[in-house]
Amino acid sequence: MASSSTCIFIFYALLLLQFCSGREIMNKFKKIGHNKENHININGKNDLYDLDPALNVFFHVHDLYSGKKMPIYFAVNNPSTTPRLLTREQSDSIPFSSSKLSYLLELVSLAKDSPQARAMEQTLKQCELDATPGETRFCASSLESMLDSTRGVLGMIQLKALTTNIHNLSNTLLQGYTFLKEPLEIHVSDMVACHTMAYPYAVYYCHGQKGYNRVFEISLGGENGNIVDAIAVCHMDTSDWDSDHVAFRVLGGKPGSSPVCHFLPADNIVWIPSS
Repeated sequence: MASSSTCIFIFYALLLLQFCSGREIMNKFKKIGHNKENHININGKNDLYDLDPALNVFFHVHDLYSGKKMPIYFAVNNPSTTPRLLTREQSDSIPFSSSKLSYLLELVSLAKDSPQARAMEQTLKQCELDATPGETRFCASSLESMLDSTRGVLGMIQLKALTTNIHNLSNTLLQGYTFLKEPLEIHVSDMVACHTMAYPYAVYYCHGQKGYNRVFEISLGGENGNIVDAIAVCHMDTSDWDSDHVAFRVLGGKPGSSPVCHFLPADNIVWIPSS
Protein backbone atom coordinates (compact mmCIF):
# COMPACT_ATOMS: atom_id res chain seq x y z
CA MET A 1 0.00 0.00 0.00
CA ALA A 2 1.43 3.36 -1.00
CA SER A 3 1.82 6.08 1.60
CA SER A 4 -0.77 8.84 1.91
CA SER A 5 1.59 11.40 0.36
CA THR A 6 2.23 9.08 -2.61
CA CYS A 7 -1.51 8.61 -3.08
CA ILE A 8 -2.04 12.38 -3.09
CA PHE A 9 0.77 12.93 -5.60
CA ILE A 10 -0.48 10.24 -8.01
CA PHE A 11 -4.08 11.41 -7.88
CA TYR A 12 -3.26 15.09 -8.22
CA ALA A 13 -0.89 14.54 -11.16
CA LEU A 14 -3.50 12.46 -12.97
CA LEU A 15 -6.20 15.00 -12.21
CA LEU A 16 -4.21 17.80 -13.78
CA LEU A 17 -3.68 15.73 -16.90
CA GLN A 18 -7.27 14.61 -17.38
CA PHE A 19 -9.13 17.68 -16.15
CA CYS A 20 -7.25 20.32 -18.11
CA SER A 21 -10.62 21.12 -19.71
CA GLY A 22 -13.89 20.71 -17.81
CA ARG A 23 -15.89 21.01 -21.04
CA GLU A 24 -13.90 18.20 -22.66
CA ILE A 25 -14.57 15.88 -19.74
CA MET A 26 -18.29 16.62 -19.65
CA ASN A 27 -18.57 16.10 -23.41
CA LYS A 28 -16.81 12.77 -23.03
CA PHE A 29 -19.23 11.76 -20.29
CA LYS A 30 -22.26 12.75 -22.34
CA LYS A 31 -21.18 10.38 -25.11
CA ILE A 32 -21.87 7.46 -22.80
CA GLY A 33 -25.53 8.12 -23.56
CA HIS A 34 -27.13 8.07 -20.13
CA ASN A 35 -27.89 11.80 -19.78
CA LYS A 36 -31.62 12.26 -20.31
CA GLU A 37 -31.12 15.91 -21.20
CA ASN A 38 -29.76 14.72 -24.56
CA HIS A 39 -32.95 12.78 -25.32
CA ILE A 40 -35.19 15.49 -26.76
CA ASN A 41 -37.78 15.43 -29.51
CA ILE A 42 -38.53 18.81 -31.04
CA ASN A 43 -41.88 19.36 -32.79
CA GLY A 44 -42.45 15.62 -32.86
CA LYS A 45 -39.27 15.02 -34.87
CA ASN A 46 -36.27 13.01 -33.71
CA ASP A 47 -33.51 15.62 -33.62
CA LEU A 48 -31.07 13.66 -31.46
CA TYR A 49 -28.42 13.55 -34.15
CA ASP A 50 -28.48 17.35 -34.47
CA LEU A 51 -28.35 17.84 -30.70
CA ASP A 52 -25.54 15.36 -30.10
CA PRO A 53 -23.64 14.12 -33.17
CA ALA A 54 -21.89 11.52 -30.98
CA LEU A 55 -25.12 9.50 -31.02
CA ASN A 56 -24.44 8.57 -34.65
CA VAL A 57 -23.14 5.14 -33.64
CA PHE A 58 -26.38 3.11 -33.50
CA PHE A 59 -27.77 1.14 -36.42
CA HIS A 60 -30.08 -1.77 -37.27
CA VAL A 61 -28.96 -5.33 -37.85
CA HIS A 62 -30.42 -5.19 -41.36
CA ASP A 63 -27.88 -2.44 -42.18
CA LEU A 64 -25.07 -5.01 -42.21
CA TYR A 65 -24.25 -5.27 -45.91
CA SER A 66 -21.54 -4.13 -48.30
CA GLY A 67 -22.20 -0.69 -49.77
CA LYS A 68 -24.32 0.54 -46.85
CA LYS A 69 -23.90 4.29 -46.34
CA MET A 70 -24.49 6.05 -43.04
CA PRO A 71 -23.19 8.97 -40.95
CA ILE A 72 -20.99 7.72 -38.10
CA TYR A 73 -19.23 9.54 -35.27
CA PHE A 74 -15.71 8.41 -34.36
CA ALA A 75 -13.84 10.42 -31.73
CA VAL A 76 -10.18 11.11 -32.42
CA ASN A 77 -8.09 10.78 -29.27
CA ASN A 78 -4.68 12.33 -28.75
CA PRO A 79 -2.41 9.52 -27.50
CA SER A 80 -0.19 12.02 -25.69
CA THR A 81 -3.02 13.20 -23.43
CA THR A 82 -5.20 10.09 -23.23
CA PRO A 83 -5.18 8.71 -19.66
CA ARG A 84 -3.60 5.30 -19.19
CA LEU A 85 -4.60 2.50 -16.87
CA LEU A 86 -2.91 2.57 -13.50
CA THR A 87 -0.90 -0.30 -12.13
CA ARG A 88 -2.75 -2.45 -9.63
CA GLU A 89 -0.64 -0.98 -6.82
CA GLN A 90 -1.50 2.59 -7.84
CA SER A 91 -5.17 1.75 -8.29
CA ASP A 92 -5.41 0.06 -4.90
CA SER A 93 -3.86 3.10 -3.22
CA ILE A 94 -6.68 5.46 -4.28
CA PRO A 95 -10.25 5.12 -2.92
CA PHE A 96 -12.85 4.44 -5.60
CA SER A 97 -16.24 4.86 -3.99
CA SER A 98 -18.98 7.47 -4.05
CA SER A 99 -18.86 7.40 -0.25
CA LYS A 100 -15.31 8.78 -0.52
CA LEU A 101 -16.12 11.48 -3.07
CA SER A 102 -15.89 14.34 -0.56
CA TYR A 103 -12.45 13.11 0.49
CA LEU A 104 -11.28 12.82 -3.13
CA LEU A 105 -12.54 16.31 -4.00
CA GLU A 106 -10.89 17.78 -0.93
CA LEU A 107 -7.69 15.93 -1.78
CA VAL A 108 -7.36 17.81 -5.06
CA SER A 109 -9.19 21.03 -4.13
CA LEU A 110 -12.18 20.57 -6.45
CA ALA A 111 -15.49 22.30 -5.76
CA LYS A 112 -18.31 19.79 -5.38
CA ASP A 113 -20.44 21.63 -7.98
CA SER A 114 -17.69 21.80 -10.62
CA PRO A 115 -18.06 19.92 -13.93
CA GLN A 116 -15.13 17.69 -12.96
CA ALA A 117 -16.72 16.77 -9.64
CA ARG A 118 -20.06 15.98 -11.29
CA ALA A 119 -18.33 13.77 -13.86
CA MET A 120 -16.51 11.89 -11.11
CA GLU A 121 -19.72 11.42 -9.15
CA GLN A 122 -21.59 10.08 -12.19
CA THR A 123 -18.79 7.63 -12.98
CA LEU A 124 -18.65 6.34 -9.40
CA LYS A 125 -22.43 5.89 -9.30
CA GLN A 126 -22.42 4.11 -12.66
CA CYS A 127 -19.77 1.72 -11.38
CA GLU A 128 -21.82 0.99 -8.26
CA LEU A 129 -25.09 0.14 -10.02
CA ASP A 130 -26.44 -3.36 -9.55
CA ALA A 131 -26.26 -5.59 -12.59
CA THR A 132 -29.42 -6.28 -14.57
CA PRO A 133 -30.69 -9.88 -14.82
CA GLY A 134 -28.31 -12.00 -16.86
CA GLU A 135 -25.58 -9.37 -16.80
CA THR A 136 -22.21 -9.11 -15.08
CA ARG A 137 -20.63 -5.69 -14.69
CA PHE A 138 -17.53 -4.22 -13.10
CA CYS A 139 -15.24 -1.20 -13.33
CA ALA A 140 -11.47 -1.47 -13.71
CA SER A 141 -8.68 1.07 -13.47
CA SER A 142 -5.76 -1.34 -13.87
CA LEU A 143 -5.03 -3.89 -16.57
CA GLU A 144 -4.56 -6.60 -13.96
CA SER A 145 -8.00 -6.06 -12.43
CA MET A 146 -9.60 -5.84 -15.88
CA LEU A 147 -8.09 -9.18 -16.94
CA ASP A 148 -8.93 -10.86 -13.63
CA SER A 149 -12.55 -9.71 -13.73
CA THR A 150 -12.93 -10.56 -17.42
CA ARG A 151 -11.67 -14.09 -16.80
CA GLY A 152 -14.16 -14.28 -13.95
CA VAL A 153 -16.86 -13.82 -16.58
CA LEU A 154 -15.41 -15.76 -19.53
CA GLY A 155 -13.38 -18.35 -17.63
CA MET A 156 -9.68 -18.92 -17.10
CA ILE A 157 -8.78 -18.78 -20.78
CA GLN A 158 -6.55 -16.88 -23.16
CA LEU A 159 -8.19 -13.60 -24.14
CA LYS A 160 -8.19 -11.55 -27.32
CA ALA A 161 -8.86 -7.82 -27.37
CA LEU A 162 -10.84 -6.25 -30.22
CA THR A 163 -10.69 -2.50 -30.81
CA THR A 164 -11.70 -0.02 -33.50
CA ASN A 165 -8.73 1.29 -35.50
CA ILE A 166 -8.91 4.63 -37.31
CA HIS A 167 -6.48 5.26 -40.18
CA ASN A 168 -5.70 8.51 -41.99
CA LEU A 169 -6.91 10.55 -39.04
CA SER A 170 -8.75 13.79 -39.67
CA ASN A 171 -10.47 16.27 -37.40
CA THR A 172 -13.89 15.41 -38.84
CA LEU A 173 -15.54 13.43 -36.05
CA LEU A 174 -18.84 12.95 -37.88
CA GLN A 175 -18.87 12.09 -41.56
CA GLY A 176 -20.54 9.79 -44.05
CA TYR A 177 -19.09 6.29 -44.23
CA THR A 178 -19.56 3.40 -46.66
CA PHE A 179 -19.26 -0.28 -45.76
CA LEU A 180 -16.40 -1.27 -48.06
CA LYS A 181 -17.12 -4.98 -47.97
CA GLU A 182 -19.40 -7.52 -46.34
CA PRO A 183 -19.12 -7.23 -42.53
CA LEU A 184 -17.13 -10.10 -41.02
CA GLU A 185 -18.87 -11.77 -38.09
CA ILE A 186 -16.68 -13.01 -35.25
CA HIS A 187 -18.49 -16.03 -33.90
CA VAL A 188 -18.23 -16.07 -30.12
CA SER A 189 -20.62 -17.31 -27.47
CA ASP A 190 -19.57 -14.82 -24.78
CA MET A 191 -17.82 -11.46 -24.64
CA VAL A 192 -17.04 -8.61 -22.26
CA ALA A 193 -17.24 -5.02 -23.53
CA CYS A 194 -15.30 -2.27 -21.73
CA HIS A 195 -16.13 1.42 -22.17
CA THR A 196 -14.09 4.42 -21.02
CA MET A 197 -15.57 6.63 -18.34
CA ALA A 198 -14.96 10.27 -17.40
CA TYR A 199 -12.49 10.28 -14.52
CA PRO A 200 -9.06 11.75 -13.66
CA TYR A 201 -7.37 8.51 -14.71
CA ALA A 202 -8.46 5.72 -17.04
CA VAL A 203 -11.51 3.85 -15.74
CA TYR A 204 -13.32 1.24 -17.81
CA TYR A 205 -16.92 0.23 -17.24
CA CYS A 206 -17.12 -3.40 -18.37
CA HIS A 207 -20.10 -5.67 -18.77
CA GLY A 208 -20.83 -9.14 -19.99
CA GLN A 209 -24.37 -10.01 -20.97
CA LYS A 210 -25.80 -13.45 -21.38
CA GLY A 211 -27.91 -13.97 -24.44
CA TYR A 212 -27.48 -13.72 -28.17
CA ASN A 213 -24.95 -11.00 -29.02
CA ARG A 214 -23.08 -10.74 -32.30
CA VAL A 215 -19.69 -9.13 -32.93
CA PHE A 216 -18.58 -7.79 -36.32
CA GLU A 217 -15.46 -6.35 -37.93
CA ILE A 218 -16.52 -3.72 -40.46
CA SER A 219 -14.27 -1.94 -42.97
CA LEU A 220 -15.46 1.64 -43.47
CA GLY A 221 -14.45 4.33 -45.93
CA GLY A 222 -15.14 7.94 -44.96
CA GLU A 223 -16.12 10.71 -47.34
CA ASN A 224 -13.09 12.71 -46.11
CA GLY A 225 -10.68 9.86 -46.77
CA ASN A 226 -10.72 8.17 -43.38
CA ILE A 227 -10.41 4.40 -43.33
CA VAL A 228 -11.76 2.70 -40.21
CA ASP A 229 -11.50 -0.94 -39.20
CA ALA A 230 -14.45 -0.83 -36.85
CA ILE A 231 -15.75 -3.20 -34.22
CA ALA A 232 -19.52 -3.32 -33.87
CA VAL A 233 -21.74 -5.23 -31.47
CA CYS A 234 -25.35 -6.25 -32.09
CA HIS A 235 -27.47 -6.99 -29.04
CA MET A 236 -30.08 -9.39 -30.36
CA ASP A 237 -32.22 -9.50 -27.21
CA THR A 238 -33.09 -6.13 -25.67
CA SER A 239 -36.09 -7.29 -23.66
CA ASP A 240 -34.39 -6.45 -20.32
CA TRP A 241 -33.23 -2.98 -21.39
CA ASP A 242 -34.57 0.25 -19.93
CA SER A 243 -37.37 1.62 -22.10
CA ASP A 244 -35.64 5.01 -21.91
CA HIS A 245 -32.37 3.68 -23.30
CA VAL A 246 -30.88 6.16 -25.76
CA ALA A 247 -30.72 3.48 -28.50
CA PHE A 248 -34.53 3.39 -28.66
CA ARG A 249 -34.62 7.16 -28.80
CA VAL A 250 -32.31 7.07 -31.81
CA LEU A 251 -33.55 3.98 -33.67
CA GLY A 252 -37.14 3.79 -32.48
CA GLY A 253 -38.70 0.68 -31.01
CA LYS A 254 -38.87 -0.52 -27.45
CA PRO A 255 -37.30 -3.24 -25.28
CA GLY A 256 -37.50 -6.60 -27.03
CA SER A 257 -38.88 -5.17 -30.27
CA SER A 258 -35.71 -5.47 -32.34
CA PRO A 259 -31.92 -5.91 -32.05
CA VAL A 260 -29.70 -2.89 -31.41
CA CYS A 261 -26.28 -2.53 -33.04
CA HIS A 262 -23.61 0.06 -32.34
CA PHE A 263 -20.05 0.87 -33.27
CA LEU A 264 -17.39 0.98 -30.57
CA PRO A 265 -15.16 4.05 -30.15
CA ALA A 266 -11.44 3.56 -30.67
CA ASP A 267 -10.73 3.65 -26.92
CA ASN A 268 -13.20 0.86 -26.07
CA ILE A 269 -12.33 -2.83 -25.84
CA VAL A 270 -14.21 -6.04 -26.51
CA TRP A 271 -12.68 -9.10 -24.85
CA ILE A 272 -13.37 -12.50 -26.41
CA PRO A 273 -11.84 -15.99 -26.09
CA SER A 274 -8.71 -16.09 -28.26
CA SER A 275 -9.76 -19.38 -29.85
